[in-house]
Amino acid sequence: MIFCKPAGEARAKRIAALVGAVTLTVSGFVSAQDDTAVSISPDVFNMYLESRIQKPADQATAEETALVREELTDIYLLSDEPRAQALKESPRLKAQIELQTRAMLAQAVATDFITRNSATAEEMRALYDEQITLAPPTEYKARHILVETQSAATDLIAQLEGGADFAELATTNSTGPSGPSGGDLGWFSPDRMVPEFSTAVQALANGEFTKAPVQTQYGWHVILREDSRESPPPPFESVTDALKQQVENEKLRDYILGLRQPAAE
Repeated sequence: MIFCKPAGEARAKRIAALVGAVTLTVSGFVSAQDDTAVSISPDVFNMYLESRIQKPADQATAEETALVREELTDIYLLSDEPRAQALKESPRLKAQIELQTRAMLAQAVATDFITRNSATAEEMRALYDEQITLAPPTEYKARHILVETQSAATDLIAQLEGGADFAELATTNSTGPSGPSGGDLGWFSPDRMVPEFSTAVQALANGEFTKAPVQTQYGWHVILREDSRESPPPPFESVTDALKQQVENEKLRDYILGLRQPAAE
């Protein structure tokens, strides 16, 4: 991260943004002797320093440390102003402070819960086995011709029924980005396409084209389904990170749902 010393109005705006958006992370590193005009505890200083430089406090350069100390000093000086004490009593600022405090505490509790209830290898394997027993996703290979009007699409279908070559018609008529390549979309899973398009492709047999134009938000399509295949599940080892996150998210969700029960009673 590159630091440049702000000045004047730009510096004031920078401080305001930092006060509103800073996210702090705890570190055990203790900073050097604090010789600023205000008293800042080492814990506060190091947490703020890490949040600004996005690395451990003991890796900060002398320039980074000095500039962050200056920023934090300005924050302390402004927040110690008598006017700050008066503003702190405003209902809106009180609400903002409470929301910020509660959000930080909630995040800390959630992180602590996941740390104490991390996903086990058995839980990840069970989730993997559960998901691969579902119907394996089918991938499709298709071409399409995209035109602006239903009548144009209907005319293209008539030409196809008369023996015209699909790729040639796509090259000369399609307004979509795949037109120059004969409308070739390659292999794709249904979730990669808009619902109307995916439904039409799935309803076709391999080698069959749509007998009626298909409308989507992009225009009118004539679709040729060239082939289909079953997509094998990924190896367990390649998806452990995603499985771990899913297991832990489900545990946290169940924990929160349990907390909601007394509140609903």
